[in-house]
Amino acid sequence: MTLTRSLTLGVSVLALTHLGLMATGAQAQDVPAAPPVEAAPQQQQAAPAQTAYVGKITVSGNERIDSQTIISYLPFQPGVTVDAQLIDLGVKTLYRTDLFSDVQIAMNGNEMVVTVVESPIINQVVFEGNHAMTKDKLREEVQIRPRGVFTKAKVQEDVQRIIELYRKGGRISATVTPKIVELPQKRVDLIFEINEGAKTGVSTVNFIGNHAFSDNDLKSVVVTQKSLWWKFFSSNDNYDPDRMDYDREQLRKFYTNRGYFDFRVLSAVAELTPDRKDFAISYTVDEGQKYNFGRITIKTDNDKLKAENLQHAISIRPGQLYESDRVEKAVDDLTFAAGAAGYAFVDIRPSEDADPNDHNVDLTFNVHEGARVYIDKINIVGNTQTLDRVIRRQVLVSEGDAYNKALIERSKMYVRGLGFFKDVNVTEKPSATPGKTNIEVAVEEQPTGELSFGAGFSSVQKFIIDISIAQSNFRGTGQQVRARVSTGSIQKNIDFSFTEPRFLGRDIQAGFDLFQSSYHYSGVDYSTDSFGGGVRLGYNLNGFSVLRLRYNLRSDDVTYTSSDACNGLLYSCGNGLTSSVGYSLSFDLRNDYVQPTRGWMFTLRQDFAGLGGDVKYVSSELEGHWYHGFRKDMILHVFGTSGAIIPWQGDAIRINDRFFKGGDTMRGFEYAGMGPRDTSTGYALGGQTYAIGTAELGIPNGLPEQYGLKTALFIDVGTLGGVDDRLKVSSTTGAKLTNIVDDLSLRASAGITIRWKSPMGPVQFDLSQVLSKQSYDKTESFRFSQSTQF
Repeated sequence: MTLTRSLTLGVSVLALTHLGLMATGAQAQDVPAAPPVEAAPQQQQAAPAQTAYVGKITVSGNERIDSQTIISYLPFQPGVTVDAQLIDLGVKTLYRTDLFSDVQIAMNGNEMVVTVVESPIINQVVFEGNHAMTKDKLREEVQIRPRGVFTKAKVQEDVQRIIELYRKGGRISATVTPKIVELPQKRVDLIFEINEGAKTGVSTVNFIGNHAFSDNDLKSVVVTQKSLWWKFFSSNDNYDPDRMDYDREQLRKFYTNRGYFDFRVLSAVAELTPDRKDFAISYTVDEGQKYNFGRITIKTDNDKLKAENLQHAISIRPGQLYESDRVEKAVDDLTFAAGAAGYAFVDIRPSEDADPNDHNVDLTFNVHEGARVYIDKINIVGNTQTLDRVIRRQVLVSEGDAYNKALIERSKMYVRGLGFFKDVNVTEKPSATPGKTNIEVAVEEQPTGELSFGAGFSSVQKFIIDISIAQSNFRGTGQQVRARVSTGSIQKNIDFSFTEPRFLGRDIQAGFDLFQSSYHYSGVDYSTDSFGGGVRLGYNLNGFSVLRLRYNLRSDDVTYTSSDACNGLLYSCGNGLTSSVGYSLSFDLRNDYVQPTRGWMFTLRQDFAGLGGDVKYVSSELEGHWYHGFRKDMILHVFGTSGAIIPWQGDAIRINDRFFKGGDTMRGFEYAGMGPRDTSTGYALGGQTYAIGTAELGIPNGLPEQYGLKTALFIDVGTLGGVDDRLKVSSTTGAKLTNIVDDLSLRASAGITIRWKSPMGPVQFDLSQVLSKQSYDKTESFRFSQSTQF
């Protein structure tokens, strides 16, 4: 039913003939006949262009589309003079709307008659014969939709899309046949009959010419895998030409990142096995020789941008093993350094000169100052829930500012740091204004609500349950709301918090907290009950440091059934009101707030109690993190924290104000499982001083990234102690209590952490082995936690 080119020309010729007859008839009436004149050889007079006046346009053949709508599509209207070319353009214009399967235009005197055959409307799209692909997957792939216009061109495009989808799934012999079932009122059902064919697997993956690395080493580099019956979750064990091209690039990166500068993949061949069920894939490589970095030179055409200053921004040094990734990173580092120095419009192009004699690669970084460009518009796309202003306030440049790559990259990190988006891309888009560019911030939203469930096993608390519900992007405004309930045989907590990130429209965070907690020791009749609340303010001092201020008011009740037990913890019994003010000062110089691989962060917290209330102390805590990425799946994270709480005016630190460590803060030990303890009752006393250090190294687990499993080795080292000396003597006799142990001895544990991005949410497993402990400590070898996002 497609209008062919010959039909278009036929319509044009028809119109032209009709116009010619009209012109001939008019001439016969107005001009007397003249004797024929013989034309001179080689000289023919050009025929005059044939035209006609359009007084009226009539449409016929249309059923659904209004005649005036069809006329509005034409490149001319009544009252104009048309020729054959203009009529031909009208035919093509109507055809390009995809609303018609046939179009004819003819002149009847001064009346133009447009005859159309409307394209059918698709009633439904049906897939038959599909087993390996679900109908939902196929519907996502095709562009044709019910209630859309049927055209053969669109159908053929969708046929190719379906075939390509099957080809990527390893079914290269799949065929698709489109069929239509005509229905009344110009409607059709479109049926895609699919013959999926057999799935072609991979029988072997071979490497030829490799000497420095074994076949097994290279098999772990390429994505294509040998088909095995137990790899039912894998989608990379079938033949895909696009995947083979990707594998060639992966091999090149693997070798060039290990010194093989002139490595080449000579060929990548896929041969069908005799039974035509699988492919044997062979990569022929030329490894070449190992190279080191030679001279490192930076050339700049800007006198104010000193090459010697830029030299400090890169980490490459002569004599180091050549790595292609380090060259790319050096370009990024130089670009960032130039942007931070105020020269954002730079073009850095590295050139490499390899010497095959001494196997050195000389690097030259040519730094050119580009044309100055300014930002025209900043467009936010992809956000369906988050308001534009929430994203825009994280962008460090404004419309009209000079384009600054360093600020653009940092803005991307700030937007990611919100935690609302799965992916963030900041790109330049052309602007209609010369010398300007548009910035597009494209985000892909992810669930920002979290229903968290945590559980742990303990010989004291038995089974511990922790449930919390949180929304970090409440109503798309960036507001944070959190409610948590934690319960066990010893401890119960309920808390609620709310944070407004832009208080009064300014760059100030404000929030409040409400909480109630109880800590009950079964068997010894000792408990604490607390409730209270607090308010918070925070603001950025600069691009990497934040100051937070807070005030808390808390009421505590420490009770014992036995008065002797109360005497054993002097100054801790009864009701107490704590009124405290505090601050936190944070410095964050990580390269990424979500998944850092380089950089560090540092936080100092202090609280001062005694502005009213019954308790007087100064509490100080220090926390630091350092990251170093050796590769994508090997990141070293060193973490340290310490704290001390000091009474003043002769007061003593109540048990509920002391530090308790273990569980998540010191793996291998129960919560409150380490530190000072009353050995006669077995309950923890808490400490006034602590220090804990952790080193965690991510390790490859050999599993595909899509499985979402990450593993890491850890070692935790720490100490807790420093109970007031007055608590270690009898309140009646003054004798030293031998049942109170407090020695600030070193504790240590090591183990493995497994983090899994499961379909139900993140899950973490900690398997620990205690290396150093005291006999009275409470340990645990296994702990897990889980959360679900919504």
